Amino acid sequence: MKAFTPLISFFLLISLVHAHGYVKAIAIDGQWYAGNQPNNYEGPSPIRLIADIGPVKGATNPDIVCGLSAQKAAMVVPANSGSVFAVQWSGGDGVSNWPHDIGPLMTYMASCGSTPCNEFDPTGAKWFKIDQLGKESDGNTWFQADIMNNGDSFDVTLPQNLAPGGYLIRHEIIALHLATEMGGAEFYPMCTQVMVQGNGNGNPNPTIAFPGAYSDSDPGIYDPDVFNNGSSYTFPGGPIANLAGTDASMAAPYTGPTIFPSGTSVAPIPEPTSTGAHTGASGTSTTPPSTPQPSSPQQTATSPAPSTGVIGGSRSVTCRLNLPGSNSNQRRHFRRFLRLLSR
Repeated sequence: MKAFTPLISFFLLISLVHAHGYVKAIAIDGQWYAGNQPNNYEGPSPIRLIADIGPVKGATNPDIVCGLSAQKAAMVVPANSGSVFAVQWSGGDGVSNWPHDIGPLMTYMASCGSTPCNEFDPTGAKWFKIDQLGKESDGNTWFQADIMNNGDSFDVTLPQNLAPGGYLIRHEIIALHLATEMGGAEFYPMCTQVMVQGNGNGNPNPTIAFPGAYSDSDPGIYDPDVFNNGSSYTFPGGPIANLAGTDASMAAPYTGPTIFPSGTSVAPIPEPTSTGAHTGASGTSTTPPSTPQPSSPQQTATSPAPSTGVIGGSRSVTCRLNLPGSNSNQRRHFRRFLRLLSR
């Protein structure tokens, strides 16, 4: 048995890596930005880097704000009221699909106020919900299943009357496959830093706090009926704000390159464009067109910090399954399995 331990451990490690995930890339109006693999910084990104592919556990955990030990990101990227914000989820190896299919997707925003978003501490931030997506029109299949089965990306159009300034966009998947037990829900939040242009003057209401918006006993977090066909679902986090997003939907997977910034050229802030498929009143999705490819390799990010650099350049993200020992996150899981198997 000992002779097979390394091989068994390797396959168990692969299974564990596939069991969780992270946001591989985001887009604003079709311009894609790479995200770093958790605990594996490769280059500047507008996505706050998290420490692990695993979930946040516990509704009052401080990490529920932006993810496990989330760090401020270097970049603040341009957006507009009405921009299309897209998210590409991935399995933990950066190659496989997102591994879960039960639970909602929700998106919140919070103003960074007078602080540049790349310096903003979201503790005590006033968040407002702009969208929520749960089950499809059949009443049983979750939209999250489209991410797992098809590798789909998620799109939402940002509110139309956002006041100009810096914002964090907090997008979240709650995986409910263990939610029949109190405390079983798995939270996967992420935060993206954007600078909204324009002359909007909207004042969001209501606003909530993280932690504080959720409780482990909330019906949408502890759900003994989650596997019952036709069961209703109650979204946590309160109602969608008066400044609401629109057209929350699934879209075709993004398969083009996502690049870290390089260079110093300046390009204009893109105008909002519509991408992907949109969800109609019935909650069903139409067949999406191909997701737009990245624009010019010299697209700049607007940021309060001059050092945030430019979107584009020659270095691309390499998607790969790292073998045991390639980063501390996987080494930790590998050692844990070796200890279990050697008993």
